[in-house]
Amino acid sequence: MSGAGFCRLCFRTGVGARPHGSGPSVLEMNRKGQQLFFVGLFRQKRQPLTSGPRTAHRRRIRYPVAHEQLTLADVPRDFTKIRGEELLPDPGFGEFLDEAVLSHADECGWSKTRINVTRQGLRLLAYAQATPGARIKASYVAELDPVAFNRQPILDVLAAAGVLDDDREPAIMTWYSRQVADLPDAIADEVDTWFQIMLRGSSSYPRSKPRAHVTIRVRVRSLLPALRAWAAYGRTSLREVTRDDINQVLPPSGSDRTLTCTALKSLFRILKAKRIVFSNPTTHLRSGRPESRIPLPIDDAAMRAALGSGNPAREALATLIGYHALRSGQVRGLLLTDIRDGRLYLSDRTIVLACPARQCLAAWLDHRSRTWPESINPHFFVNIQTAVRTAQVSHFWINSTLGFSAQALREDRILDEALATKDIRRLVDLFGLSVKGAERYLADTSLTTRTAVT
Repeated sequence: MSGAGFCRLCFRTGVGARPHGSGPSVLEMNRKGQQLFFVGLFRQKRQPLTSGPRTAHRRRIRYPVAHEQLTLADVPRDFTKIRGEELLPDPGFGEFLDEAVLSHADECGWSKTRINVTRQGLRLLAYAQATPGARIKASYVAELDPVAFNRQPILDVLAAAGVLDDDREPAIMTWYSRQVADLPDAIADEVDTWFQIMLRGSSSYPRSKPRAHVTIRVRVRSLLPALRAWAAYGRTSLREVTRDDINQVLPPSGSDRTLTCTALKSLFRILKAKRIVFSNPTTHLRSGRPESRIPLPIDDAAMRAALGSGNPAREALATLIGYHALRSGQVRGLLLTDIRDGRLYLSDRTIVLACPARQCLAAWLDHRSRTWPESINPHFFVNIQTAVRTAQVSHFWINSTLGFSAQALREDRILDEALATKDIRRLVDLFGLSVKGAERYLADTSLTTRTAVT
């Protein structure tokens, strides 16, 4: 065969002749030349990976794969037509995902049912991949049947294994699109420039960091009445807005005026810096001071019902907030190691726990250890969703478990101390308030009465 200049042939010699009548012998074939295969065209068999840290390191390098096949069109996947026993395009990636599930399940104390359902969901996702072994998008996980599969454990495993491509759109994007849908196109485009800078920040002038989603929602809500009023006046662009237009839509006073002024100043400052508007009509605009709401006591019956409910979680929350006035965020972030020796160790102070609080917290720990004995969640409070994860409980869970607002209970406790002592220094030391914050509870205390909870 010609081509010896660009390839290499392998030859094999025999040790004997073939039986008579069965064709030419091996020796005769060797004299004339016998081609077996081209060198390098066959992949060598990989050695099995051994267990241990070296295995994890080698597999992390391999998965996810660096390349990704581009698709002509993103067609919705019908996972109901994929059978679980079908062979995966990349069996090695399937083994990698199985090991990731077992490792994560062992750490979080999952049940066999959760393990099997999660493995089946990951197998379906791996089979439907355009590029076997690539990162799996979170939007593909959302296409799984929510009745048959719990999506959150699948996302947790993919994130822990480093193969999750989180392409989910933040909820605030959908919310914002609904809010500005009725505005003129030019105004909506101008406001969208401000919104994108608030959401993602800007490295060019005016430089700014991304704002919290709560802050963005408050400012958008404060802007919308003014924007809709200008659109009703016939304004088609924010370039047409003057100082008189702003004065017409501003509330006369109070917190509404402060929030609206703050939002308008932020909007026009960014648009002026980006040269979208010619001038800033909010320059030297006085926003006034926000109203200070006087804290009010809560209904004592709700507090008594929480303390005598028989629910360990509810009683623990009620005593922890009702006796020591913790914020909802502090309760969510409490770790098991933060409560020891009858004391609660916060980042800014140490609290000696009241006797009823110690008893309720001990009862909650007993209930937690009986209900979720294998949970590795380091947080003090867990529920059925977070016990198999390491995440915090939500603000909604705290309020719903209490039966009323945790912030209202905190203010009730501080107000009770203010009425009893009228000592700013005591409020600052006990509850970690600032001097200005403590003065808010001491204002008009003579007009506020309540019955102490015993």
